[in-house]
Amino acid sequence: MSGPSDRLRHFLPDRFESLVSGVRFGQFLSVGVVGAISDNTVLAILGLVFDVPDLWAKAAGIETAILVMFLVNEHWTFSTMGATGRGPFLKRLVKSHIVRSGGVTIQLLVYWVLTQYLAIELVVFETDLWFIAASPIAIAIAMVVNYVFESLFTWQVHRDGAT
Repeated sequence: MSGPSDRLRHFLPDRFESLVSGVRFGQFLSVGVVGAISDNTVLAILGLVFDVPDLWAKAAGIETAILVMFLVNEHWTFSTMGATGRGPFLKRLVKSHIVRSGGVTIQLLVYWVLTQYLAIELVVFETDLWFIAASPIAIAIAMVVNYVFESLFTWQVHRDGAT
């Protein structure tokens, strides 16, 4: 008769084994680069052209990146996972936003510390660009959280035939 520790031991390896797929992580990382480019482009345009405050511009960049990355992940990284159709697609989109909220929170906190709390400047042609340079640091830290949570909760890679 198996006890709770046996069930936990059998549960964790299967659940986390799916996270170490080199191909899937490579795809997720590639998609993350596309998301980071989207995020930083929106951040730079809103901050430099429209003078939107850093944190608001960063939040808009993050949302743009989430939508872009979700669509690419949906059609490439996790294309064999989950049910098809509008309903399951919308369910995954909502779930993706909920799941990514942890990564978004981490990213915004790291970004806030780097841009608002620390007194760092990166002046190029008389313009402080630290608000852009700090963004990839925050993105990298949040990416790990997002990969684990998206894999386990949005696309449920640890289950066969999950929706």
